[in-house]
Amino acid sequence: MQSLRDVLISPSLWQYAVLFNRFNYPLELEKALHLRGSHTVLQGALPYHPKSLKCYLSRTADRMPSERHRPGSLKKYYLLNAASLLPVLALELRDGETVLDLCAAPGGKSVALLQCAYPGYLLCNEYDRPRGRWLRQTLESFIPQPLINVIKVSELDGREMGDAQPATFDKMAHFLRALGDSDKVTVGAFFIWWLLRFSGNSDVLVDAPCSNDRSWLFSSDSQKAAYRIRQRQNLPVLQVQLLRGLAS
Repeated sequence: MQSLRDVLISPSLWQYAVLFNRFNYPLELEKALHLRGSHTVLQGALPYHPKSLKCYLSRTADRMPSERHRPGSLKKYYLLNAASLLPVLALELRDGETVLDLCAAPGGKSVALLQCAYPGYLLCNEYDRPRGRWLRQTLESFIPQPLINVIKVSELDGREMGDAQPATFDKMAHFLRALGDSDKVTVGAFFIWWLLRFSGNSDVLVDAPCSNDRSWLFSSDSQKAAYRIRQRQNLPVLQVQLLRGLAS
């Protein structure tokens, strides 16, 4: 039986996926992936899976190169871990709904949400300013101008969001990536989802923060690795603070 460490450090067990951008659909790439034996992720496996959401997973341990950001040009695909789509699909987004992505950088799940439906309003919040710039660049790279107009990026403290945006959202997608990049979470990682009911019809989905264990396992900096371990001990406290802030 393989250990969690085996999964974290074995490329053959990583679930790197290619999420297509429906606003600049890569037909030729889709043909090439079919020829290479790639298959669609989760299609038919869940009750909610919009046809507009196309994501392919390779059967071999390889990874597509990332596309460079070019102002005024939309990227054709986004690289992410296949598991990152689960909280997006659990939200069951419909056209016209208002949504909050609480800790949105680098933007992968916001991009995935927009492959599922056309929200009436999407607030992408990122408290960390440098990551907020990354988030804005991601949205600019994947979303056409008409749809950008219904998206707002904020830099609020998620623990105070309940006071700043009371009863605003139909669905709140709380992708709590306070530490690390959840797009790099592994198959062996432990996910916790809390689905809470608040007043009205607001749904709150919490995807527990990722400690990005794979990165520090490969790090040659022992001091940085030790610091990451200390950081992850604070994640449960942060989760509770975010939930309490939203419920206030």
